[in-house]
Amino acid sequence: MHSALGLPLEAYKVVLVVDLVESVRLMAGHEEAVVQHWRAFMDHASREVLPRHHGRLVKSLGDGLLAEFDEPVDAVRTALALNQFFPRINRPLPADQQLHLRAGINASHLYVGEHDVYGHGVNLAARVAGLGEAGDIIVTAPVRDAIVDGVDGEVEDMGESYLKHWPEPVRTWRVNPVRADQPSWRPERREAPASDFRPSIAVIPFDARTPAPEHFVIGELIADGVIAQLARSQDIRVIARLSTTAFRGRQATPGEIDARLDATFVLSGGYAVLGDKVLITAELADTRRGEVVWADRLSGDTLDLMQLHSELIHQLSTACTHALLNAEVQRSLVLPLPQLDSNALMLGGITLMHRSTPRDLQRSQQLLEAVAERHKRVAAPWAWLAKWHIMQVVQGLSPDPANDFRRAISIADRALDLEPNSTLAMSIKGHALCHLGTDVDASHRLLLEATQSNPNDPMAWLYNSVWSTMWGDPEDSMKQAEQALHLSPLDPQKYYFEMMLANSCLAMGRLEESIKLCQSSLQKNRYHVPTIRALVIAQYEQGLVAEARESFAVLLKLQPDLSLQKYLAAGRNSPLRQRGAKALEMLGLH
Repeated sequence: MHSALGLPLEAYKVVLVVDLVESVRLMAGHEEAVVQHWRAFMDHASREVLPRHHGRLVKSLGDGLLAEFDEPVDAVRTALALNQFFPRINRPLPADQQLHLRAGINASHLYVGEHDVYGHGVNLAARVAGLGEAGDIIVTAPVRDAIVDGVDGEVEDMGESYLKHWPEPVRTWRVNPVRADQPSWRPERREAPASDFRPSIAVIPFDARTPAPEHFVIGELIADGVIAQLARSQDIRVIARLSTTAFRGRQATPGEIDARLDATFVLSGGYAVLGDKVLITAELADTRRGEVVWADRLSGDTLDLMQLHSELIHQLSTACTHALLNAEVQRSLVLPLPQLDSNALMLGGITLMHRSTPRDLQRSQQLLEAVAERHKRVAAPWAWLAKWHIMQVVQGLSPDPANDFRRAISIADRALDLEPNSTLAMSIKGHALCHLGTDVDASHRLLLEATQSNPNDPMAWLYNSVWSTMWGDPEDSMKQAEQALHLSPLDPQKYYFEMMLANSCLAMGRLEESIKLCQSSLQKNRYHVPTIRALVIAQYEQGLVAEARESFAVLLKLQPDLSLQKYLAAGRNSPLRQRGAKALEMLGLH
């Protein structure tokens, strides 16, 4: 862990800081008992918990510990496991003698030595731990982005905090254990309609068999390519890529994946990179029978995975489809971004866009513009840039909403010029037209075309739901939003899905359900202005005026220049928008 000069090596690591709450008071009153309990805890942590979750104990801090990991999910699982140690010991003790932990987790580049780790990342983990109360596990953005809400824990957005000796506010999240008695909202499992006999498939990102970090993204690239090809078939329902990536490297059984994703089949595997060659092993499992129905090994050039017509991706997709349907599936094109770094830029831009804060939106624009500039003939970056302009409006950050919607339409048209069948670009253009309200029929035609062109695109279904909420039948809106969530049940943007379901309930007069969905959405992203607006309206119409005023105050804090004119700048003639304007006016908006 040291360089040739004896200096610590720099590496990207996850650091966990755990401390004992009110340790000074506890030691002062019951030193011997506290020391005894703490020694037992450290023995449990070092011998059982840390080895089980691939962690390294860096050092004991007397009333805390410092550990480092390669993966954020391992650090979170360790913290959750350590929190289970003291409840048994605390049962016979009076409240003032009970021992409680709190933890902070951060991921960054650190200097790693044999007996210590150094750097600002360690300090930040300690600082965010200090934000917690007894039993709290507080994580920073890099850790939050690497864990799955509802699988690795129940995640609660704590917003931004100013920390001592830290130059800018830090966004943090609290992670609680997944509670079986209160699962996060999801549509209940149901049989597919009689007209839809298609089996569903989840393609899990393939695992690297070689340790080089630069090879890790290849597994995502394989999954992207296979999903893109399988999604072209009208005979298969394909689970969205952003949901299936949650199971990368988790050693989950097909049954566990089916329970989360409602997938009839699971395609998974691994790969090894040897020079300029890649060897892929793949298997297709039937989750109903719990058995492998097909397995094979393929090899080829690593650069082949970057090509528009990838032979490796084609072989894998065709073999999988033959095994699944016992028939030949139509060929389709794969359009992956040609460089791994570009892929990372794209994912970063999308992720930051949906965090909703002005600073994150600004950074998102920079990343997406960099990808679009690098790959001028690729449609996807332009489509997401169009979505970025819509996000500026819905977050109340646009000085001219109508112009930003028109800008989004223009950029989406550029994407459609590059790829006329891009359902993403179609959906986003239709979404912008829907909000602009000048050509409602055209927006509806585009959104319907997107779902017909690719029935497996959750965003197309979600934006159809927006249209139905604003201009159509609210019951259709609910069905479309549920279909979107069925296609991507573990989507990182689940707060947005829940917001749309809340608006569907609001349009249908199901106010209590709308309020619950808004609250669930805000727990995942407390800065999403449209969700807060929906909550204000639902609370006011439900007669919860005091609660509505509290939510209205939060809305004005995030959007202090909000006015009725600005609120009605988009979709003025929509019945739901008119109801919202009435509620906001009664609460004092002018």
